[in-house]
Amino acid sequence: MQKLTHLLAAVFLTISPLSYADFDFKGPGELRFPTGVSDGFYFGFGWDEAAKKFRIGPKQYTMSDIPDSYSIAITLSKDGSNVWIQEFYQGFIEEFQWQLGNNKLTLKKGDFGKSVKGNYVLTLNGTEYFFERNNISIDVVFDNADIKHIKLEGVIKNMGTK
Repeated sequence: MQKLTHLLAAVFLTISPLSYADFDFKGPGELRFPTGVSDGFYFGFGWDEAAKKFRIGPKQYTMSDIPDSYSIAITLSKDGSNVWIQEFYQGFIEEFQWQLGNNKLTLKKGDFGKSVKGNYVLTLNGTEYFFERNNISIDVVFDNADIKHIKLEGVIKNMGTK
């Protein structure tokens, strides 16, 4: 009887929605400032099903369910030399690298031989994108226990123009 109880407990733990619903992505990254100085940062997401708490960066919010998505805005400065990403830093930055779960994003300046907005290339998991507008977004889409995918808005795969 005791073996049956342990077996049933193990089965219920493996199929429990709680075991599938929690996640915690730290979101380590590195910022490079216009001065050339670099600094590390963390901006990730987490979900605690039992507490009904969703973490966005360092802050936690009580929610009944995981939100469908979260958008991070990237704004190109008027002169196109820097970007503003409120979630990452309270000022202008020049470049970044960011790991979120299995996803890697980088924003780098480049010399492309053609005019592109801000001379920036945004790379998501090895695919390069260019600014189509001065305001773009990184949309992190969630499912029950993971990041379903990351979608970029306001970018194009071929070189954008100024």
